[in-house]
Amino acid sequence: MKNIRKKVRFHFNLKSKHLLVIMTLFCGSCIVATAASGTSSAPLQEAAGFLIVPFEKGIAGVSDIFGNVKNNLRDKQDVLQENEELKSQINSLTEQNNILIQDQTELTRLKELYDLDQEYKDYPKVAARIISKDPGNWYDTFMINKGSNNGIRVDNNVIAGKGLVGIVTEVGPSWATVRSIIDDSSNVSAMAVSTSDNCVVTGDLKLIDEGKLSFEQLYDQDNKVTVGERIVTSNISEKYVEGLFIGYVSEIQQDPNNLTKTGTIVTPVDFGHLKDVFVITTNKQDAIDKSEDASNEK
Repeated sequence: MKNIRKKVRFHFNLKSKHLLVIMTLFCGSCIVATAASGTSSAPLQEAAGFLIVPFEKGIAGVSDIFGNVKNNLRDKQDVLQENEELKSQINSLTEQNNILIQDQTELTRLKELYDLDQEYKDYPKVAARIISKDPGNWYDTFMINKGSNNGIRVDNNVIAGKGLVGIVTEVGPSWATVRSIIDDSSNVSAMAVSTSDNCVVTGDLKLIDEGKLSFEQLYDQDNKVTVGERIVTSNISEKYVEGLFIGYVSEIQQDPNNLTKTGTIVTPVDFGHLKDVFVITTNKQDAIDKSEDASNEK
């Protein structure tokens, strides 16, 4: 029977903290031994330097790493806090800027209304706000928040911006419907300011994309009407009071009959962004009746 020799392998696992304790005890023992014997400590110092210094460097390195991580975390927290503060400031400034823009827009709008009121101060007017409109991009037909309770009647003329907008077609106690001069069914008797030559301004929802209206039947035998001529409502209009500004001539051409001219007018009214209007509460017929009464009195 053969003897079986078993090879026994010892696994020696020493944790770093145990090693540190052992090295500490070893160094302490060396120090005590050196002090008791009075011999030179140079060999022990060399041994300690060989064994202890790497541990100290390792511990110092780990300490530096943790210190850097701590500083980086603190810096990151500071940056995040500063970022939140900047976001708050930006939001506050944005809100203030929006309020200023709204105030400036409102101030501009009110100034335009005031200037318009002064320009036609001879006509009695009621200010009204648009509350609804027909579908589409343009204010060709819309409703205002004033009606017969405010003295508004059918055929009252409506102005906004710097010129003529349209005419009242239907009235309720607290509302009224307005058909603007850009509507395809609109026709306005007009005239050139410099010559008093008459024409008819017609609505065109396709042409208004360019901010323009059409005019036709202009009698200009002397060829005095040119680009830039002011066009206003005429004295012979049945429903529009005289002198309301419609726009400037932008194009003009001779008709085939050589008697009349047609062309386009640039309107001063932004028919895509109407908000407030003035309703002239005096109709053209009122002016005619007043004129006739004055003649009869004479």
